[in-house]
Amino acid sequence: MTVALGLDLGSKRIGVAVSDRSGTIAAPLITIERSGSARRDRERIASLVDEECAEIVVVGLPTNMDGTHGPAALAARSEAAALASVITVPVVLSDERRSTVTAQQAMIVGGRRAADRRRRIDQVAAAVLLQHWLDGPRDQAPVGAGGDR
Repeated sequence: MTVALGLDLGSKRIGVAVSDRSGTIAAPLITIERSGSARRDRERIASLVDEECAEIVVVGLPTNMDGTHGPAALAARSEAAALASVITVPVVLSDERRSTVTAQQAMIVGGRRAADRRRRIDQVAAAVLLQHWLDGPRDQAPVGAGGDR
């Protein structure tokens, strides 16, 4: 029984999703527009952790299709480590390959208009990556504890 917060980190926006209290189903929550201050953005996420009573934060790791990690993955690792230093719950990384594509396809199939898809894509992608994590093995060590893989 774990409430998890999922983050799809982008350079302009951060998609946020949250699981239900049973830790079974992920749902889009909000999209945070980047403020220009990484500290302020982390404080906003910390507030959401408290508001949602989250017990873990799952940060999307943009892995290349061949399984390698490029500059975006290194940036996500760094941001996850910085976030882990300011919140009181564990932060783990989860492969987010194709989360945005899957989110886009789901919204198209669901009949969402283009404007609504653009507005919600980041939070839906966060829900996709969080659902993937909820459905998989949860054996990752937290970021900052030797588990930032």
